[in-house]
Amino acid sequence: MTIQTWQQALPHGITLSCRAIGERGRPVLLFLHGFPEAAFIWDELLEHFAQPVNGGYRCVAPNLRGYEASSQPAEVVAYRPKHLVQDLVALAQSEGAPLACLIAHDWGGAVAWNFANQFPQITNKLAIINSPHPGTFLRALQTSDAQRQASAYMNFLVRPDAEKLLREDGYRRLLGFFTHRGPASWLTESLKAQYRAVWDRSLTGGLNYYRASPLRPARESDPAADAVSLPHEKLTVDIPTFVLWGLQDTALLPELLEGLDAYVPRLTVEKVPDASHWLVHEQPALVAKRLGAFFAQ
Repeated sequence: MTIQTWQQALPHGITLSCRAIGERGRPVLLFLHGFPEAAFIWDELLEHFAQPVNGGYRCVAPNLRGYEASSQPAEVVAYRPKHLVQDLVALAQSEGAPLACLIAHDWGGAVAWNFANQFPQITNKLAIINSPHPGTFLRALQTSDAQRQASAYMNFLVRPDAEKLLREDGYRRLLGFFTHRGPASWLTESLKAQYRAVWDRSLTGGLNYYRASPLRPARESDPAADAVSLPHEKLTVDIPTFVLWGLQDTALLPELLEGLDAYVPRLTVEKVPDASHWLVHEQPALVAKRLGAFFAQ
């Protein structure tokens, strides 16, 4: 089996470029990437879980709207959660088979938390990798100086000149996201080229996720998270949920795990002491092993 790529047209006019492997009709694993990534980051896991010995799943990874060859609406409001969730519900339904688990990282996780709250009947399980629950993230942005400082980069990414600045010196700043803690041995020249190709065609779409969301540190000219209040019923997730968290994440601090069980009663959390935000790249074998154990429960 090899990974297939195609353009999936959705009923509401959005098209998602997708990567998938595995027989149609088998239980589906849906993988959601974050920023500044793309669907290709999941390739190793797609191939792993499509193998009969590892479940023989149908494994699908879309490029979220705004990324790669997926639709890139110009309006910032088109990147609000309700639209992103709509895309994924339609994509899941197009597969015509049960969604065994929704697996998500970073911004993909932000969408997945909303998906699981609003449409728990569509997916049996949820797996999150270093992506904060909106309830604990809002609390931290409002009360934690450490998390506000860690999230300060978000106010850079919403600037109108962010694209221009990020493209300077061959995307030096964006590549620096991956090497913030030091050299990243996994970040090969070939992988850098893959990332640059994605950014060349779709950088604005990814930045519009930040521009569309108020969940960022407040500034004198922008109350941002300080002006937000989220009702508890919009934050609960009642399906089995697994959270895998690299504790060396410098943007999303471990305090974001505190109080998570108040929103997610069927919760399992595993902390990885020697991993950063880029756990999928750093330790793919560990991610595959832990996800496989969760799927088998």
